[in-house]
Amino acid sequence: MSTSRQIPRLIIAGVSSGVGKTTIATGIMGALRRRGFKIQPFKAGPDYIDPSYHSRIADATSRNLDPWMLPGASLLELYLHAVEKADIAIIEGVMGLFDGRSGHEETGSTAELAKLLRSPVLLVIDISKMARSAAAVVLGYLNFDPELRLAGVILNQVGSESHRRWVTEAIEKATRIPVVGYLPRQEELVLPERHLGLIPTTEGDAWDEFLERLIQQVTKTINLREVVRIARSAEPLPAITTGLFTKEQPERQVSIAVAQDEAFSFYYQDNLDLLSAWGARLLPFSPLHDPALPSDISGVYIGGGFPELYAAGLSANRSMQHSIKMAVAAGMPIYAECGGLMYLSQGIVDFEGRRYEMVGAIPSQTLMRQRRMRLGYVTVRARRDTPLLQRGDTVRGHEFHWSELEKNIAKTEAAYDVLDDRPGRMEGYSRGHLLASYVHLHFGSNPALAPNFIASCARWAEKGTA
Repeated sequence: MSTSRQIPRLIIAGVSSGVGKTTIATGIMGALRRRGFKIQPFKAGPDYIDPSYHSRIADATSRNLDPWMLPGASLLELYLHAVEKADIAIIEGVMGLFDGRSGHEETGSTAELAKLLRSPVLLVIDISKMARSAAAVVLGYLNFDPELRLAGVILNQVGSESHRRWVTEAIEKATRIPVVGYLPRQEELVLPERHLGLIPTTEGDAWDEFLERLIQQVTKTINLREVVRIARSAEPLPAITTGLFTKEQPERQVSIAVAQDEAFSFYYQDNLDLLSAWGARLLPFSPLHDPALPSDISGVYIGGGFPELYAAGLSANRSMQHSIKMAVAAGMPIYAECGGLMYLSQGIVDFEGRRYEMVGAIPSQTLMRQRRMRLGYVTVRARRDTPLLQRGDTVRGHEFHWSELEKNIAKTEAAYDVLDDRPGRMEGYSRGHLLASYVHLHFGSNPALAPNFIASCARWAEKGTA
């Protein structure tokens, strides 16, 4: 098999969650971009918020690479498609390096992704409460999986110069792996969080000041030349085509409205790219600010986000709600995920118990809870034909939400059977050509998803029914 143009690449992984992967990955991206590199950022796993930092600092849309939701060949094709014009690919890992879907195998882990991409790994370790013991930790990671190429270490939360020196000497003596840099213990270099994780960069320009401080620190204390050298040592990858992207001129051209504003920003970029590749003209709209859906559309896609934080504004925009109700009534194909489901419900009850009227296309309101309701991968089976799936089709997805529907959806209107959960669990809502669910789907997981949605929209445009 021939090889594609080889782009330097590396994975920035962590010994666990919370060690500073996003801070360090984002800082390296920004520092390399300032040196003239064209960066293609990626995030391992089903995350939407971390990529917003990557995209902001790299001036390139960050993409998700999920080795559980995506078949290996599809993941490689999506990766190669994204890096065609880049100088270097920086991939931020998820959780700890070996953490995945279960405790007995690597499925869904950063380690699995690293081996699929034949990528060297930089390991981030928080040494705020250790010194020489850090060497034992790194040695354990080195020996745990000999097939993985651990190429360097970055220290975070360094307390002093002597602290850095002791840890560096211990790690390099015990493992012969270089420590390529560090970040000092500074509150100014810690990203703030809330209930779904880090706060997205879409929420204010204060991030520019933070990112500038971060770039300056990374440039000062991380050996960027060594980082690039490690990235350039990545093994060649084979060129691969699985059929995710059509090679022919799409037979159908349709316009799909995509909700994109402060309240709705959670999309896998590959979903949007695949819709475009199969014939969609994507028209962004704001449920918060626009008076109505764009004209001359034949489908609507409402992704996830933080509608609970903007519930007052969403509720006040009655003209947009009416526009969407009319589209639902007309049978237009509409796909909504998580935050989109919340918006299409009868109302949102926020953390303080305040209720805000929403579109009302789903016969229940959504309630914010003080604890996370769902987090993890799921396999679902369609209970009926929808704009994305035929009845009986299965697909892998991911859930992460702090809200729930107040009322159980009737069996006749539930969208999915959840196959890897308690017996009999159903999920989502589907009626007519509306599909709404808490489950986030990556269209690369099933090559039929994007063309199915396009075909459904085209049939509606031609005949007034999907």
